[in-house]
Amino acid sequence: MAYAIQPITTTAALTMTRGRHGNTVVVLDSSTGRTLTLPASSGSGDVYTVYVKTTVSSGSHVIQVANSTDVMNGGVAISTDIAGITMLAAATSDTITLSGSTTGGLAGSWVRFTDVVAGFWMLDGFLCSTGAEATPFSASV
Repeated sequence: MAYAIQPITTTAALTMTRGRHGNTVVVLDSSTGRTLTLPASSGSGDVYTVYVKTTVSSGSHVIQVANSTDVMNGGVAISTDIAGITMLAAATSDTITLSGSTTGGLAGSWVRFTDVVAGFWMLDGFLCSTGAEATPFSASV
């Protein structure tokens, strides 16, 4: 997939917007956890990709939807070693938490969100983890 704009590196919390962050890669370059908020889904077809450059070691990176009516559908592969697993989002999932250990967040982790229809984000990705893999999904917004 070709991206329309250059990757955007952030070391701070970020509320993503369609014009600035859609169809590009947001690079997390902080060992301290940050919160990223997706824009409200509308069915635009825009793709938002988040890549972890620096392993989170203090707090967690959190990626969440903008409002209580949006949810995430899909799943991610998560692995500590060759025997990794696939985690599916529940019907009410609206948040991904990357802890820097069992739920991903190590350097090389990535997730991609596609704005497929109002109220729904399609997601996929690969999360690098340590220890026994655990679900990164929750309903928190």
